[in-house]
Amino acid sequence: MLLHKITLEEFGAYRGKQSLDLSVKNNRPIILIGGLNGCGKTTLLDAIQLVLYGPRARCSGRGNKAYDTYLRESINRQHDPSRGSSITLEFTVTVDATEHYYKVVRSWHVSGKSLKEFLNVFVDEEYGSKIQNSRRAKADPKFSRILSEGWADHVEDLLPLEVASLSFFDGEKIESLADPERAATVIESAVQSLLGVSTVEQLRTDLLALQRRQKLSDEEQHLMDNIHDQEQELASVQQQLDQAAQERAARGKTLREAERKLGSLEESFKKEGGGLFERRQELTAARDRVASQLSDLRASLVQLAAGPLPFLLMAPQVKELRKQAKQESSAAEASQVLDVLAERDAWLLELVPEDARGEVMKKLEQDRAKRSKSTALKVNLGLPHNALAQLSALDEGLARDTNRANELLKQAASAAEELDQLDRQLAGVPEQSKVEALQRARDEQAQNVTRIQGGMERDEQQIAELKRRREHVAAALERAHKNFVQTKVKAEEVERIIKYSEKARSTLERFGEALLERHISSLEVAVLQSFKELMRKQGLVHDLRIDTDKFTLTLSDSEGEAIDPGRLSAGERQLLAVSLLWGLMKVAGNRLPSVIDTPLGRLDSRHREHLVDRYFPYASDQVLLLSTDEEIDEYLLGRLKKSVAHMYTLAHDDTDFTTKVVEGYWWNAGASHVA
Repeated sequence: MLLHKITLEEFGAYRGKQSLDLSVKNNRPIILIGGLNGCGKTTLLDAIQLVLYGPRARCSGRGNKAYDTYLRESINRQHDPSRGSSITLEFTVTVDATEHYYKVVRSWHVSGKSLKEFLNVFVDEEYGSKIQNSRRAKADPKFSRILSEGWADHVEDLLPLEVASLSFFDGEKIESLADPERAATVIESAVQSLLGVSTVEQLRTDLLALQRRQKLSDEEQHLMDNIHDQEQELASVQQQLDQAAQERAARGKTLREAERKLGSLEESFKKEGGGLFERRQELTAARDRVASQLSDLRASLVQLAAGPLPFLLMAPQVKELRKQAKQESSAAEASQVLDVLAERDAWLLELVPEDARGEVMKKLEQDRAKRSKSTALKVNLGLPHNALAQLSALDEGLARDTNRANELLKQAASAAEELDQLDRQLAGVPEQSKVEALQRARDEQAQNVTRIQGGMERDEQQIAELKRRREHVAAALERAHKNFVQTKVKAEEVERIIKYSEKARSTLERFGEALLERHISSLEVAVLQSFKELMRKQGLVHDLRIDTDKFTLTLSDSEGEAIDPGRLSAGERQLLAVSLLWGLMKVAGNRLPSVIDTPLGRLDSRHREHLVDRYFPYASDQVLLLSTDEEIDEYLLGRLKKSVAHMYTLAHDDTDFTTKVVEGYWWNAGASHVA
């Protein structure tokens, strides 16, 4: 679809008839429309949706107002309500390789107390062939009563309303798409409608309806009533299941918020020393135990000190005493030997010849004199004969007690160090008054989390029970249909239709699953690529995944850890939402125009440049930008200008509160008077 022209007549702030040429040029897909806040940019976006969808249009200014009330208030305040307002939109759509030119005119006026609305649709069925035959083909659409009366259904074939919400969006509001639940809804809607997956499902539904029509007849009314009742019950169970799933999703969101709050309280409690406060009794008991152990060790050391250990202080004296004992022992042994030698020498002299006796006697006397010297002591303490044995026993006792003392000293040092550490920890325990409020709040929040988790478990049980009930009812309904067919439908043609319809449904189911998986895979690549192109922090998001069952979007960093969208800044969440929409448009082939109101809100200068350079020129084959002067300013206009086909400024007159469309932009020569 490509928009060619929109004309507003007495609509909102637009006085008189105001037209904008929206046609694009080669490599110039952008229509730039500038306006200050309150000048009618959002009104222009609402007008496009209103002319297409009427009472179903999601206009920002409508809120909860009734449709008639909204239309009344949309008539320019200075205009006669009885003459009313109108919106005309001209666009082309390619269907079956043929381009058709549409002109849709929606008008309304006040008649007495009532409001009358008219919708006229014009179409040129030969527009595509004119384009092929002439470079300057001019559309000449003809009024179509059929399309005018059935436009609500026909526009859903051209541009479904759910898809339009992805094509026409407010830049300041799309940040909500970064929320996983909101993004899942958008992705599911886009995949189903924009990428054609719903068509496969519709074919399966149509085939099932065909099967059931073949099963039904005018006979056996009670079987029909049974089938009808079971179909109603199945619908009721499905409605309950949908409601339970919504409640579970809401409770899940509440649980995540409660867990985040509990984590915050845990962190605050920890920073205030709450962990030590909770362990104060344990630390006190440990300190008493270590202190008692240290006291016992010191008592054991005192007991050891009462034994022979003090002799270690007299090591030199003990050494001298051992030396003295050896000398006295040697002297005693030498004295005993001298008496024996005297008797031996007398016996030897008698055996020696007379002529050699003198020489032998001399030698023997020298030997005795030498041995006699060793018996002479300077100091004789008169030590007992077993003094050396007693000193050896003392050495053994000292060695044993020394080892035991060293072991006790090590244990005592370790206990003293542990005691000192416990004293420091106890000194750091905060007073009860400082952490009592945090502890109470943490415990209450923990109970709240437990309560919500219990609710989640009950929700899961309810959903599981409803699913079992749905399966039971569906099986009973299927059996009823089979019984009905087997007993009342005998025609070969009916059986053939049912048989091949079932095969076709099975094939379509597998095809739908494969198609969904392929689209999701392409969408993951497109959205991630778009996000990386727009992001200033290139390494923030490494991967992006979309679940094929729940359509939830998950971001992860280079370590593979999931990234909570809440960690992203407001600008980054807006870029993520834009990337999601851009990725959808890429996968869909840029077949739809993108109308973006307030495109650069909450973005810093670098991100704005990225959108201007990398997104707007490539967002679609046609891009309408509704911007303030602070969003696309003179600098960004210079970067964007090469991709712009038309530029307009919405000039607002503050005296009569009306707006007119002026060609050119603020810093463009054609709009130099607009400010």
